Amino acid sequence: MLTTRPEGGRRMGPNQEFKNELDRLIDHQLLPEERDFVWTYDRAVLLESVRVLEHAGPADWARPTPCADWDLRALVSHMAGQHHGFAAAADGAGADLRHWRPRPLPPGDKTLGDEPIEDNPIEDNPIEDDPIGDDPVVVYRTAVARVAESFARPGAAERRFDLPEISTTRSFPATVAVEFHFLDFAVHTWDMARALGLDWEPADDIAEAALTVALRVPDDGRRLAPGAAFGPARTPARDGRPFDLVLTTLGRSPAWTP
Repeated sequence: MLTTRPEGGRRMGPNQEFKNELDRLIDHQLLPEERDFVWTYDRAVLLESVRVLEHAGPADWARPTPCADWDLRALVSHMAGQHHGFAAAADGAGADLRHWRPRPLPPGDKTLGDEPIEDNPIEDNPIEDDPIGDDPVVVYRTAVARVAESFARPGAAERRFDLPEISTTRSFPATVAVEFHFLDFAVHTWDMARALGLDWEPADDIAEAALTVALRVPDDGRRLAPGAAFGPARTPARDGRPFDLVLTTLGRSPAWTP
């Protein structure tokens, strides 16, 4: 039986002791040094997502996507909001749910350069029915620039990230949080490509890295809940491509078409 005591000397109950020990083991298991590659792969996927989305034109935003509840506009709105949320988490403010939504931003083409990204404060951006406005590509590209900048800031890799859409009771080591982001956006980039009729998949090394993360996502009843990020795993085809294994592991059909 564990005998760890919190600061102040008060003894924890066995359930809390077990939870703390489990958190410690998870953090240790998911954070070996050799997995620092995920930061590089995450940035590569971000750039690919922008490249894919730039194929979208005015007539494309109502296209269906592999995410059954979202057309392309809704998917891009979700992705932009997630980028803002993960950027806030990297900056130490992820617990505030106001950050986890897309925002209309001033007009202008924002890229992935080295200059700081000027963004509207969240209090100046009330929730809107259509927050990505008339130019979703620019709004999305701005969100990508923001999260890329936040992930690259000194100290980000040592921070613990608050991710309230995953858990409101614990934070996550930076590399674990970036793994979540990397996997989600590798799959969502494929979702966008399929919606646009494009045959896209990441390079094999990125696909293999995504698969190592995907295989750790629990395949249980939570995948059947309304709004679940992933569906129950599917049986992969024998002749499938590397990224097909990621898709089937997370309940996607590699053969999906609009």
